Amino acid sequence: MGVQRGKDLLLKVDLTGDGQFETIAGLRATRISFNAEQVDVTSMESAGGWRELLAGAGVKSAAISGSGVFRDEGTDERARQIFFDGEVPQFQVIIPDFGIVEGAFQITSIEYAGALEGEATYEMALASAGALSFTPILDAPVTP
Repeated sequence: MGVQRGKDLLLKVDLTGDGQFETIAGLRATRISFNAEQVDVTSMESAGGWRELLAGAGVKSAAISGSGVFRDEGTDERARQIFFDGEVPQFQVIIPDFGIVEGAFQITSIEYAGALEGEATYEMALASAGALSFTPILDAPVTP
């Protein structure tokens, strides 16, 4: 994989529940991280005293964060409504030359800020709320 443009990492939300995803407007920076908790099964019999981990155990999760400029568009309004209603809709994260991660996420925080002589900005964080699917980029159509 060669160098990629940061703006190609897209966060999309299913606005109506019909499987049609729209890019969240105004994002300038987006980040996704995957985590898996460790289950330590080390014992006195562990070879050489090295730690042993139980394969396939532990809770898996993903976290998304993003920041951008405030725009009064449909996706901004929908993100606010998702947060205040406590909904857990489907989101997609498009990772250039890698693939598409899709699944239910909860918006866990939204922050708005603004400076006297600058634009209004926002930051938001999301936490996975179920199993995620991954579609390699070769199989996935990428549309902004």
